[in-house]
Amino acid sequence: MPTRPIICLPDPRLKLVSEPVAQVDDEVRALLDAMLETMYDAPGVGLAAIQIAVPRRVVVIDVAGKDDPPAPLFLVNPEITWASEELNVHEEGCLSIPDYYEDVTRPARVRARFLDRDGQQREIEADGLLATCIQHEIDHLNGVLFIDHLSRLKRERAIKKFQKAAAKRAEEGM
Repeated sequence: MPTRPIICLPDPRLKLVSEPVAQVDDEVRALLDAMLETMYDAPGVGLAAIQIAVPRRVVVIDVAGKDDPPAPLFLVNPEITWASEELNVHEEGCLSIPDYYEDVTRPARVRARFLDRDGQQREIEADGLLATCIQHEIDHLNGVLFIDHLSRLKRERAIKKFQKAAAKRAEEGM
């Protein structure tokens, strides 16, 4: 399955709130497969559908180590049902904000409910990188980027950097 282009900051579509999926059907499974291929190709550990300009509540995640076999997770209409009071700081990056990394503080553990690729309701409890990734990707579905968790100054610097790069690309493309 061919990969899809990943939209990047400052694309305003990244701030859209994604629509719920009514039913997991062949079209949604094809989207999941395309997203997984795109994520692996990038490479990344998580991808929300909005990052390929599809405003639907669909996420793929694979936090398996590079020497481990792939362990993809498919989350349709995911929602966090519980988050620990204990916090964790993890350096985050984003395929839509390439080559930019910052420490983000989030709950250390979460429980999430979602539909799997067969449309079955599932629940997962996660900690560590998986918990961070689930929260990061669900944020995308709500129009929130990881830089929105940073100080105003750091966020504005990141946005300006990507606006300048986009303007330069547009200028060169003319």
